[in-house]
Amino acid sequence: MSNKYSYPLLLLLSISLTLFFQSTNAGDLVIYWGQDNGDGALRDTCNTGLFNIVNIAFLSTFGSGRQPQLNLAGHCNPPNCQILRDSINICQSRGIKVMLSIGGENRNTYSFSSPEDANQLADYIWNNFLGGNSPSRPFGDAILDGVDFDIEGGSNLHYETLALKLNDHYKSKSRKFYLTAAPLCIFQDNILQKAINTGLFDYVWVQFYNSPGACNFVSNNPTSFKNSWSQWINSMSTKKVFVGLPATSNAAPSGGFVEAKDLTNQLLPIVKPSPKYGGVMLWNRRFDVQSGYSSQIKRSV
Repeated sequence: MSNKYSYPLLLLLSISLTLFFQSTNAGDLVIYWGQDNGDGALRDTCNTGLFNIVNIAFLSTFGSGRQPQLNLAGHCNPPNCQILRDSINICQSRGIKVMLSIGGENRNTYSFSSPEDANQLADYIWNNFLGGNSPSRPFGDAILDGVDFDIEGGSNLHYETLALKLNDHYKSKSRKFYLTAAPLCIFQDNILQKAINTGLFDYVWVQFYNSPGACNFVSNNPTSFKNSWSQWINSMSTKKVFVGLPATSNAAPSGGFVEAKDLTNQLLPIVKPSPKYGGVMLWNRRFDVQSGYSSQIKRSV
């Protein structure tokens, strides 16, 4: 009599466990905003209900005697970026974290000449974008949720100092502030390794694109991707690791775009079993508007 029901019961148990795992290991969706007018308004990005974290990109110039400079590619120019204050507040009221991303692809406009140089930038960011005070805050009295390190080249010096100093500021407030990073997927060339190894970073979204033959995901041969993912989750002192992807093929000229069906059926089953899996990061909102990629993958992430 027990055999009569054993298979249906096992099948039901298997389905229940699968659904439980999927629900408890659901990831977040992260988007970069600010590098093109095609992004649309910041508040509209948040009002889609698709994203958990929005990175405002970029504070693209800093260090080595340079005046820190915000570049939002036509959305606004300081000091008129205070028009974004209400949008930031709207995003945060929806439970969406809004981060300041520093760096970007123009690697010739940022670097540090000394630890003190990095400490000075930390003070500047804290006072102008986070919990400090300054008469020249670009977003007015809006307080961002943290800092994202998108350092794509140049010197690797003193980013750990920047992280440590920012964390010193973070500890002065009861509110939670975040540190995140967007390293390129080639593990051996990780400029931010010393910074991430401080153990202070909450999330790391690894850029699995523009690295052909190294660690881009390839549907018919995902070995390089698997190996890289394994290195990132097993070798870095961070709480959650995200898969960073382009929202269209045009967003990554050197490859890395993954069709939505391949993401759901092939890539996510590789990464979601890890307790360090955090979700998916997309570059960027303009390309996502064009493709609708985030809406295609949201339920699977």
